[in-house]
Amino acid sequence: MVSTTGGRLGVLQGTALYVAAVLGTGILVLPGLAAQAAGPASVLAVAAVSVLSIPLAGTFAALAARYPDAGGVASYVRRTLGDTWARVTGYWFFFGVGAGAPVVAVLGAGYVAAIVGVDRSVVPWLGLALLVPPFVANYFGVRVSGAAQLALTGALLAIVIGVVAVAAPAANPGNFTPFLSHGWGGVGAAISLFVWAFAGWEVGTHIAGEFRNPRRTIPLATGIALVVVGVSYLALQYVTVGVLGAAAGTGRVPLLDLVAASTFGVGPVLVAAIAAIVALGVLNVYIGAFAKLAASLGRDGDLPGWLAPGAESGGVPRRALVVVAALVTVYFGLMVATGMELTPFILTHTSSMVAIYVLGMVAAVRLLRPRSVGWWLAAVSVVLTSGLLVLAGVHLVVPVGLAVVALVVGVLSRRRSTPPVSTLTERENAA
Repeated sequence: MVSTTGGRLGVLQGTALYVAAVLGTGILVLPGLAAQAAGPASVLAVAAVSVLSIPLAGTFAALAARYPDAGGVASYVRRTLGDTWARVTGYWFFFGVGAGAPVVAVLGAGYVAAIVGVDRSVVPWLGLALLVPPFVANYFGVRVSGAAQLALTGALLAIVIGVVAVAAPAANPGNFTPFLSHGWGGVGAAISLFVWAFAGWEVGTHIAGEFRNPRRTIPLATGIALVVVGVSYLALQYVTVGVLGAAAGTGRVPLLDLVAASTFGVGPVLVAAIAAIVALGVLNVYIGAFAKLAASLGRDGDLPGWLAPGAESGGVPRRALVVVAALVTVYFGLMVATGMELTPFILTHTSSMVAIYVLGMVAAVRLLRPRSVGWWLAAVSVVLTSGLLVLAGVHLVVPVGLAVVALVVGVLSRRRSTPPVSTLTERENAA
């Protein structure tokens, strides 16, 4: 039976983790890009995606609340589709989604460098510096990393509120006409952009066992985070369109354009702080999730068994953290070697995420009580995520490759665990 009371994370810390995972680096660029794609109607696109994210977030909350396990989505798939698909799902998250960690660090570092005005050559070093604090916080366990996340998310929300408060008085109602300046096609393009901004609800499934009373805390934290994230993006989109109008999306850093004229010369410093806080918050959440997943894969025989310590609720997966650090370092090195080209790593991250979502929602339909609220949310999410899978198209080559690797690992594992035929015959004769 799964414990429902042994964790340390409460509603506030849980909400902070979800907000950081979902709000993420999107606030730095997406409001401007969406305004460029859909004009004033980008506000409508943000509202639509906020509503569409409810089934996905609600399904993951229902699963995490009922089946808290460090394996996250892989553990739900194991319960319904078996060990092979669970291994595939675990590899997608660990090796595929993991490719996004250095991207977050480099994005944050790139904004800091651009705004402060230092040479681009220091971006890799700034990126590495941003990776260190999350690993240190997670090394000391959820008590430290959770407290750090609460502080980071609090600072992030304070800055978002500050930006909106400073920029809103300068909003011009004339910038909202004509409302559908780019047609409904523009709204569709903006929705596609913001789908990725609202990803991240699955990350809480890997640390569900660290929550106090998961059945109560996780749904409540998810609900609060849904409101906070939706309102934050809507507010930022409103002031981006209202203040910048047709110029939205043309600058390198839309947030800087919003605050530059109204913060007495500290706009660049403010946006640099936002970039660093966002990157640290996202990395803190995902590194903890990667480590917990690696420990659970070691526990279940899908990765080397010595990774298993720390998979249990309340445990600190320090061995797994070392492996996560090594994997992120490899990805970071590849990124530097290819001239800091982020696109391949972003596509690896997003295509793997979509594949995980599809299997996770299929597992949810089979796990949750038929006709319950969670079951209906899962059924709707199956349709939505299947559509995202189609949109991923050729970029699914990496998830397919990781699936093949997982299948090969399964075959080799079975061969090692099966005694030779002669040994089996000797045992039968002895019997």
